[in-house]
Amino acid sequence: MENTNNIIVRVANENDTHYAQQIVDEMASSAKARGTGIAKRTPEYVANKMNEGKAVIAVTTDGAWVGFCYIEEWSHGEFVANSGLIVSPEFRKSGVAKRIKETIFALSRKKYPDAKIFGLTTGLAVMKINSDLGYEPVTYGELTQDESFWAGCKSCVNYDILMSKGRKNCMCTAMLFDPKDHYKPEETREHFKEKSKIYERLLRFKQLFLKKETAEAGGGDIKPKHHFFERFHF
Repeated sequence: MENTNNIIVRVANENDTHYAQQIVDEMASSAKARGTGIAKRTPEYVANKMNEGKAVIAVTTDGAWVGFCYIEEWSHGEFVANSGLIVSPEFRKSGVAKRIKETIFALSRKKYPDAKIFGLTTGLAVMKINSDLGYEPVTYGELTQDESFWAGCKSCVNYDILMSKGRKNCMCTAMLFDPKDHYKPEETREHFKEKSKIYERLLRFKQLFLKKETAEAGGGDIKPKHHFFERFHF
C-alpha cells in the first residue's frame, strides 16, 4: 500500500487523456484477475469522458496515475451511473477508491441533481462505499431500462447469466441513490455495518452458485434470503 498523502483526486480534463490507454488496460486486467466481466470501454471513450468533464481521476503529485471513474447518462437523464471505478494495484486498500467514489458522486449530484444514481458491483468493498454515500441495494427492475445500457453488458463474461435471468439478476449487485426518495447516509451506513457479514455470505453465494442454479433452473429469479429495506435482491 502506497502513501496517499501525495495523491490528488479531482475532476478529469483534456490534459489527462494520455492516461486513457493505461486506464482501460488496467480495467481489463483487473476484471480478468477477478474472473468477472466488465462493459469494455475504448481509450477514446474514456478520453471523451475526460474532455466532457464527466470523470474523476486520481494522480500522484509527480504525475503517476492512481485511479479513475466516470459518469454515464441514461434514460434521457433520469438515471446516471458512476462507472468504471478502477485503482492501480499498488494503491489499492489505501482509501483512494472511497475518495474517488465520493468525488464522482458529488460531481454527479452537481451535474444531474434530479437523476437517480446507480451502480453495479461484484465487490463488498464498493458496496460499503456506496452505503456510506446513501445508496441502497435494489432490484434490477429499479434501474434504467435503457437498451443501450444493457447492451454494454454484452462484453461481460456473465452476459448469458443476465439474459437467462430475464435481465432481472446476475453476478453484480445493483445499488441506487434516489434524490427524491432515499434513506440518510447515516442509516444506510449503519445498516450495512450491521449486516456486512450477511452480505459477504450472499455475495459468495452468488459467485459460487448462481451459474449452477441458472443452468439447473433454466432461468427465473432467485428469491431474496432476507430484506434490506424490503428491496435487497439476490
